[in-house]
Amino acid sequence: MAINKVKVNSDVELKDRLVAINRVTKVTKGGRTFTFAAIVVVGDGNGVIGWGLGKAGEVTTAIAKGVESAKKNLLKVPVLKGTVPHEAEVSYGGAKVLLKPAAPGTGLKAGGAMRAVLESAGVTDVIAKSKGSSNPHNLVKATIAALSEMRDAYTIAGQRGISMQKVFKG
Repeated sequence: MAINKVKVNSDVELKDRLVAINRVTKVTKGGRTFTFAAIVVVGDGNGVIGWGLGKAGEVTTAIAKGVESAKKNLLKVPVLKGTVPHEAEVSYGGAKVLLKPAAPGTGLKAGGAMRAVLESAGVTDVIAKSKGSSNPHNLVKATIAALSEMRDAYTIAGQRGISMQKVFKG
Protein backbone atom coordinates (compact mmCIF):
# COMPACT_ATOMS: atom_id res chain seq x y z
CA MET A 1 0.00 0.00 0.00
CA ALA A 2 1.62 3.25 -1.15
CA ILE A 3 0.66 6.11 1.11
CA ASN A 4 1.24 9.53 -0.40
CA LYS A 5 1.92 11.78 2.59
CA VAL A 6 1.48 15.42 1.71
CA LYS A 7 2.47 18.72 3.26
CA VAL A 8 -0.34 21.25 3.04
CA ASN A 9 0.24 24.98 2.92
CA SER A 10 -1.42 27.15 5.54
CA ASP A 11 -3.53 28.82 2.82
CA VAL A 12 -5.37 25.56 2.04
CA GLU A 13 -8.79 25.45 3.70
CA LEU A 14 -9.28 22.15 5.53
CA LYS A 15 -12.80 21.34 6.67
CA ASP A 16 -13.27 18.99 9.59
CA ARG A 17 -16.11 16.52 10.07
CA LEU A 18 -16.93 14.71 13.26
CA VAL A 19 -17.46 11.01 12.57
CA ALA A 20 -18.18 9.61 16.03
CA ILE A 21 -17.95 10.38 19.73
CA ASN A 22 -17.52 7.58 22.23
CA ARG A 23 -18.05 8.01 25.96
CA VAL A 24 -15.62 5.88 27.94
CA THR A 25 -16.20 5.06 31.61
CA LYS A 26 -13.48 4.13 34.06
CA VAL A 27 -14.73 2.77 37.38
CA THR A 28 -12.49 3.62 40.33
CA LYS A 29 -12.80 3.42 44.09
CA GLY A 30 -14.09 6.99 44.15
CA GLY A 31 -16.77 6.40 41.49
CA ARG A 32 -17.05 6.60 37.73
CA THR A 33 -14.79 8.77 35.59
CA PHE A 34 -16.10 9.74 32.15
CA THR A 35 -13.86 10.62 29.21
CA PHE A 36 -14.65 11.11 25.54
CA ALA A 37 -12.99 9.83 22.37
CA ALA A 38 -13.74 11.68 19.11
CA ILE A 39 -12.91 10.50 15.58
CA VAL A 40 -12.49 13.43 13.18
CA VAL A 41 -11.85 13.54 9.42
CA VAL A 42 -10.39 16.62 7.71
CA GLY A 43 -10.16 17.32 3.99
CA ASP A 44 -9.98 20.09 1.43
CA GLY A 45 -12.57 18.54 -0.90
CA ASN A 46 -9.92 18.14 -3.59
CA GLY A 47 -8.15 14.87 -2.76
CA VAL A 48 -6.33 15.79 0.47
CA ILE A 49 -7.62 13.89 3.49
CA GLY A 50 -6.62 12.92 7.01
CA TRP A 51 -8.12 11.41 10.14
CA GLY A 52 -7.43 11.80 13.83
CA LEU A 53 -8.49 10.53 17.23
CA GLY A 54 -8.74 12.84 20.22
CA LYS A 55 -9.36 11.82 23.82
CA ALA A 56 -10.21 14.21 26.65
CA GLY A 57 -12.45 14.82 29.63
CA GLU A 58 -14.71 17.15 27.63
CA VAL A 59 -16.26 16.68 24.20
CA THR A 60 -15.03 19.97 22.71
CA THR A 61 -11.45 19.32 23.84
CA ALA A 62 -11.57 15.79 22.40
CA ILE A 63 -12.78 17.15 19.04
CA ALA A 64 -10.06 19.82 19.00
CA LYS A 65 -7.39 17.19 19.72
CA GLY A 66 -8.80 14.99 16.96
CA VAL A 67 -8.64 17.84 14.45
CA GLU A 68 -5.02 18.58 15.36
CA SER A 69 -4.14 14.90 15.03
CA ALA A 70 -5.89 14.70 11.64
CA LYS A 71 -3.98 17.72 10.29
CA LYS A 72 -0.70 15.98 11.12
CA ASN A 73 -1.60 12.86 9.08
CA LEU A 74 -2.68 14.16 5.67
CA LEU A 75 -2.44 12.21 2.44
CA LYS A 76 -3.30 12.88 -1.20
CA VAL A 77 -5.72 10.56 -2.98
CA PRO A 78 -6.66 10.64 -6.69
CA VAL A 79 -10.16 11.90 -7.49
CA LEU A 80 -11.04 11.81 -11.19
CA LYS A 81 -14.11 13.78 -12.29
CA GLY A 82 -15.66 13.38 -8.83
CA THR A 83 -15.21 9.61 -8.59
CA VAL A 84 -12.53 7.06 -7.75
CA PRO A 85 -10.26 5.76 -10.56
CA HIS A 86 -11.05 2.07 -10.09
CA GLU A 87 -12.67 -0.49 -7.80
CA ALA A 88 -11.05 -1.34 -4.46
CA GLU A 89 -11.89 -3.69 -1.61
CA VAL A 90 -9.99 -3.30 1.66
CA SER A 91 -10.45 -4.69 5.14
CA TYR A 92 -9.19 -3.22 8.38
CA GLY A 93 -9.93 -5.15 11.54
CA GLY A 94 -13.47 -6.49 11.21
CA ALA A 95 -14.59 -3.81 8.74
CA LYS A 96 -14.57 -4.46 4.99
CA VAL A 97 -15.05 -1.64 2.51
CA LEU A 98 -15.89 -1.84 -1.20
CA LEU A 99 -15.54 1.29 -3.36
CA LYS A 100 -16.69 1.37 -7.00
CA PRO A 101 -16.51 4.26 -9.46
CA ALA A 102 -19.86 5.66 -10.58
CA ALA A 103 -21.14 7.73 -13.49
CA PRO A 104 -21.62 11.48 -13.01
CA GLY A 105 -24.95 12.22 -11.34
CA THR A 106 -25.05 8.97 -9.36
CA GLY A 107 -24.27 10.71 -6.09
CA LEU A 108 -22.52 9.47 -3.00
CA LYS A 109 -23.99 6.05 -2.23
CA ALA A 110 -22.31 5.48 1.12
CA GLY A 111 -23.36 5.55 4.72
CA GLY A 112 -22.06 6.60 8.09
CA ALA A 113 -18.33 6.91 8.56
CA MET A 114 -17.60 6.12 4.90
CA ARG A 115 -19.71 9.07 3.75
CA ALA A 116 -17.78 11.51 5.95
CA VAL A 117 -14.42 10.30 4.60
CA LEU A 118 -15.52 10.38 0.95
CA GLU A 119 -17.13 13.84 1.23
CA SER A 120 -14.00 15.23 2.86
CA ALA A 121 -11.89 13.82 0.02
CA GLY A 122 -14.11 15.51 -2.58
CA VAL A 123 -15.66 12.37 -4.03
CA THR A 124 -19.15 13.14 -5.36
CA ASP A 125 -20.07 10.02 -7.36
CA VAL A 126 -19.25 6.60 -5.92
CA ILE A 127 -20.92 3.37 -4.90
CA ALA A 128 -19.61 2.18 -1.55
CA LYS A 129 -20.54 -0.84 0.50
CA SER A 130 -19.59 -1.60 4.08
CA LYS A 131 -19.37 -5.29 4.92
CA GLY A 132 -18.63 -6.77 8.32
CA SER A 133 -18.20 -4.58 11.37
CA SER A 134 -19.78 -1.11 11.49
CA ASN A 135 -17.24 0.16 14.04
CA PRO A 136 -16.54 3.79 13.00
CA HIS A 137 -12.83 3.57 13.92
CA ASN A 138 -12.21 0.64 11.59
CA LEU A 139 -14.53 1.96 8.85
CA VAL A 140 -12.63 5.26 8.67
CA LYS A 141 -9.28 3.45 8.58
CA ALA A 142 -10.48 0.98 5.92
CA THR A 143 -11.96 3.73 3.73
CA ILE A 144 -8.78 5.80 3.87
CA ALA A 145 -6.72 2.68 3.13
CA ALA A 146 -8.93 1.99 0.09
CA LEU A 147 -8.54 5.57 -1.14
CA SER A 148 -4.77 5.47 -0.64
CA GLU A 149 -4.61 2.30 -2.76
CA MET A 150 -6.11 4.15 -5.73
CA ARG A 151 -3.81 4.94 -8.66
CA ASP A 152 -4.73 7.13 -11.61
CA ALA A 153 -3.38 6.81 -15.18
CA TYR A 154 -0.73 9.50 -14.64
CA THR A 155 0.71 7.71 -11.60
CA ILE A 156 0.87 4.37 -13.41
CA ALA A 157 2.48 5.96 -16.49
CA GLY A 158 5.08 7.63 -14.27
CA GLN A 159 5.88 4.34 -12.55
CA ARG A 160 6.29 2.59 -15.90
CA GLY A 161 8.49 5.39 -17.24
CA ILE A 162 6.28 6.44 -20.15
CA SER A 163 4.76 9.82 -20.93
CA MET A 164 1.02 10.41 -21.18
CA GLN A 165 1.45 11.78 -24.75
CA LYS A 166 2.51 8.28 -25.85
CA VAL A 167 -0.54 6.80 -24.13
CA PHE A 168 -2.99 9.10 -25.89
CA LYS A 169 -1.32 8.85 -29.34
CA GLY A 170 -1.18 5.05 -29.44
